[in-house]
Amino acid sequence: MNMQFFRKLPIPQEVKSEYPITDEMAAVKRERDEEIKAVFNGDSDKFLLVIGPCSADHREPVLEYISRLCRIQEQVKDKIIIIPRIYTNKPRTTGEGYKGMLHQPNPDEKPDLYKGIVAIRELHRSALADYGFTCADEMLYPENHRYLSDLLAYVAVGARSVENQQHRLTASGLNIPVGMKNPTGGDISVMINSIKAAQHGHTFIYRGWEVKSAGNQYAHAILRGYLDFAGKSVSNYHYEDVLRLSDAYAESGLTNPAVIIDTNHNNSGKRYLEQIRIANEVVDNRAINDDIRRLVKGLMIESYLVDGRQDVGGTVFGQSITDPCLGWEKTEQLILQIADKL
Repeated sequence: MNMQFFRKLPIPQEVKSEYPITDEMAAVKRERDEEIKAVFNGDSDKFLLVIGPCSADHREPVLEYISRLCRIQEQVKDKIIIIPRIYTNKPRTTGEGYKGMLHQPNPDEKPDLYKGIVAIRELHRSALADYGFTCADEMLYPENHRYLSDLLAYVAVGARSVENQQHRLTASGLNIPVGMKNPTGGDISVMINSIKAAQHGHTFIYRGWEVKSAGNQYAHAILRGYLDFAGKSVSNYHYEDVLRLSDAYAESGLTNPAVIIDTNHNNSGKRYLEQIRIANEVVDNRAINDDIRRLVKGLMIESYLVDGRQDVGGTVFGQSITDPCLGWEKTEQLILQIADKL
């Protein structure tokens, strides 16, 4: 085997014991979980905003951003549930480049997976303890989910992972909503199959155990656009796209049909300012068509303190070092605009 077994990492139970949550934090998580699930099962008309940086790069600006979300959440709490993005693993198409806080808790230093595990748990823990937010993260490595399983409100399975069996089976054993993105090629049947797998129970191997999952009725779709055969971005958030997804759901027989619309990635062609227009179009379409209103549960938006992006090693506090994001002033205005329309 052409790899070096460098260091045995602690199991999740050990890390949770060393960096625990309090009873009060656990109670907040339970309350948030029920409130979010109520949106997906149709018992709540509130709208979800899964919003935050493309990747969580440094603790201080991420928590500053979340503190601002906390203030605006209070203003829109009757209509919107904000789920901050704390994305700590970054998928890389070629495997090169910054892979997220899990790999590099300091982007300017060499990878250190143990420090990364501690750093991401502490960041998610601070969001809950200090601001009352359980947050979203991407399930890039299914076996790592349990390091954060007592903290997360929402999990996304990315476009490159949605066909992977272990992602699907692990999602079937989670008790929080899991969003399955359409693959990079855009075939929504792949996404529907992934949701179907996640909604059913399975027996499989997980972290060296034979486990049985009960199925996750809150597994759902995320439309994020795709690349055509020529490598050109194609969007799939429009009125007709959502109705096609509604038809696919009806044919599949899946429970709790739901979709979150990702306003960036190939839907925007990574033109981050387009997220404002896309978000408004999706909300307007919900007002026009009851089927779309019932199906579209929220938006996923990439936003940070400062507009745009910078390279790793940049010195702008709160500007993305991966994909470009909306800055705070535009973000605040957009959240209030969405709330006014709901």
